[in-house]
Amino acid sequence: MEIIVRPGDSIWYYSQLFRMNQQLILDSNRDINPNQLSIGQHIRLPGFVAQDYRINPGDTFYSIARSQGLSADAIQLVNPGVNPNRLLAGQSIKTPLRITWRLVQGRQNYDYSRLMQDIRQLQSVYPFMQLNSIGNTVLGNQIPELLIGKGSKRVHYNASFHANEWITTAVLMTFINDYLLALTNFTPIRGIVMSDLYQQTILSTVPMVNPDGVNLVLNGPPENETWRTRVIQYNNGSTDFSGWKANIRGVDLNDQFTAKWEDERARNPKQPGPRDYGGEKPLQEPEAIAMAELTRRRDFARVLAFHTQGEVIYWGYENMEPPQSQVLVNEFSRVSGYIPEQTIESWAGYKDWFIQDWRRPGFTVELGTGTNPLPISQFDEIYQETLGIFLAGLYM
Repeated sequence: MEIIVRPGDSIWYYSQLFRMNQQLILDSNRDINPNQLSIGQHIRLPGFVAQDYRINPGDTFYSIARSQGLSADAIQLVNPGVNPNRLLAGQSIKTPLRITWRLVQGRQNYDYSRLMQDIRQLQSVYPFMQLNSIGNTVLGNQIPELLIGKGSKRVHYNASFHANEWITTAVLMTFINDYLLALTNFTPIRGIVMSDLYQQTILSTVPMVNPDGVNLVLNGPPENETWRTRVIQYNNGSTDFSGWKANIRGVDLNDQFTAKWEDERARNPKQPGPRDYGGEKPLQEPEAIAMAELTRRRDFARVLAFHTQGEVIYWGYENMEPPQSQVLVNEFSRVSGYIPEQTIESWAGYKDWFIQDWRRPGFTVELGTGTNPLPISQFDEIYQETLGIFLAGLYM
């Protein structure tokens, strides 16, 4: 919601008027000097939208505000051209509406279009959340990164490295929405105060590493005839892409990193296909390159890559992980019920590369049980199990 600066207004006053964390207002208006507000300047107020209200006989700004738990000046602020002493029955005004419900509906087939629609809606209501593009996919789709927080500790979560594991995006986006809701409504999540985490930690998320692949699994082959023919050929002539993990070029993005890549390639397919083909060289695919460049640029303290399935957390790589990794994974296991597993005979993955090159904690979290793609009926159970991991990744 936007409001317009009046004589004597300040960011502090807005925070009191709308019962909103002042830092969130400041971070929603990074292009504005809070000490030099100008009359007529537009200020973005997070966590609110302006809704239409039709005046009833006897209404006043005071009575309207009281019914909504606000002050009369909050109503005046969103109606700068309205004279509160000359209200007429049937007249339309705006009233501030505090958002107290989820905008993201994760319990559905969650493709790239749905992701971008939800991101735009979240950014509109929560402008302190920063949106960046870390690069483009093979088909030219932007890969979004969402940033939330102010602290010196930098934590990264990602989802949908593998196309038919798209439910991980829906789960991660639901957590992001819940985090934003808790920040603007001063509500804890599982007893943890979110404003403290916001001040201590910058959370970076890439909710969908592999948009082209996710769209292929959920929506079928691209309309472009060349790509359509190619992916069906890669898929052994089948138009059923439910088993597809790779990007649109048939390269498994989680086999693209320089952590024993040669060893992984030696035992895997040597040509494009639905899964396990690591390409002709590491970091050749634009999605993998974008993730590597983001990780180098942000210098994360830890990374968590969310996959499906197995309810297990892999936390080691060639004994290069630091002692803190075991402390963290024990907490992740405690809050989720997932089983910690130090290593598995699999290489060239994102968390392997992170542990190898940074010697910092990296985790692959396998959500849910069954056969990929997991049914959306598992969404609620998976979210409740994973919520503790999302939180612990921030507070530990």
